[in-house]
Amino acid sequence: MIVGYARVSTEDQNLAMQLDALTNAGCFEIFEEKMTGTKRDRPALNEMLKMLREGDRVVVYKLDRISRSTKHLIELAELFEEKGVEFVSLQDSIDTSTAMGRFFFRVMASIAELERDIISERTKSGLAAARARGRNGGRPTADKKKVQLAIKMYHSKDYSINQIVQATGISQATLYRKINEMLVK
Repeated sequence: MIVGYARVSTEDQNLAMQLDALTNAGCFEIFEEKMTGTKRDRPALNEMLKMLREGDRVVVYKLDRISRSTKHLIELAELFEEKGVEFVSLQDSIDTSTAMGRFFFRVMASIAELERDIISERTKSGLAAARARGRNGGRPTADKKKVQLAIKMYHSKDYSINQIVQATGISQATLYRKINEMLVK
């Protein structure tokens, strides 16, 4: 059986591109996940790993969709090998059913981890430099008076969300977040 695994890091991201590619690759079943790849305990991944049988093929859109570290990726490759499962990464042109594919897989996994580490170091350095210049980064905080006005307008039920956003200048996401915070309290 050909099994696909698709993952995005946040709820806001879309799986459509990966799902289309996996469907075109002939995946019979696709496991979907919306969570960071840095967590090893991912329910959909764990479910997929449990159901795999000898002769199955696991297909991912890209290597970093199934794992964010070389160590974990190699552990998965070894697990697949033990179970007699082939592994394919569409964008990385890796197919572990061949000796060259297995070799290339390990090399690409190492390069992918190196690239992520370099990006992370650059980001941290950039944030440190910005903080040294007095910039803290992140989202600017919404004006409390504008948020209160937006919530009043929302509860009055006289205004649409678009009207509230235009009148107050706060984003739709901020409005919904503040309303949800009020509901939780």
